[in-house]
Amino acid sequence: MTRRGLFIAPLAGVAALIACREDEAPVINTGADTGEEVTVVEFTDAGVKLGPARVAKMVRSNAEWRKLLSAEQYYVTRQQGTDTAFSGTYYQIHASGLFRCICCADALFSSDTKFESGTGWPSFWAPIAEENVRTRSDMSMFIKRTEVRCTRCDAHLGHLFNDGPEPTYQRYCMNESALRFVSHA
Repeated sequence: MTRRGLFIAPLAGVAALIACREDEAPVINTGADTGEEVTVVEFTDAGVKLGPARVAKMVRSNAEWRKLLSAEQYYVTRQQGTDTAFSGTYYQIHASGLFRCICCADALFSSDTKFESGTGWPSFWAPIAEENVRTRSDMSMFIKRTEVRCTRCDAHLGHLFNDGPEPTYQRYCMNESALRFVSHA
């Protein structure tokens, strides 16, 4: 076996295991009533801040999520997938409005913080409220990244990078399949 083969063979094995286990992806929500509560900041569709609220964490089984979401939405939000760049329309939206979670409808981002990143995904320099999203370390691509999730339902939204514009210099690079745009019009 060549050196290249020694390097590629383990990676091919890992890829095969992942492909075979796609339907056995980690269960993010078990369907059990955990009684867990989280704090989120609620907003009207017009963008008016209603304030913080303690709400029950949304818990559903993978089977329930599959019934509620399209195949692409399920893949992105429940299996940590990624939309293909430039495949949606939200990265081009310039209208005033909110971007809500496709799974639980919590307000996540405002068009006020949206910017053109040139990446083909909707990008924001800040969430509408820090309480509405959470981050965690992600090593899924064999590099360290920061994953962004919805606080209420634990949906995978995208990733956070430190190459955004002022004033935060952050880029919340979100998957369109994880969002629903609500116009202020």
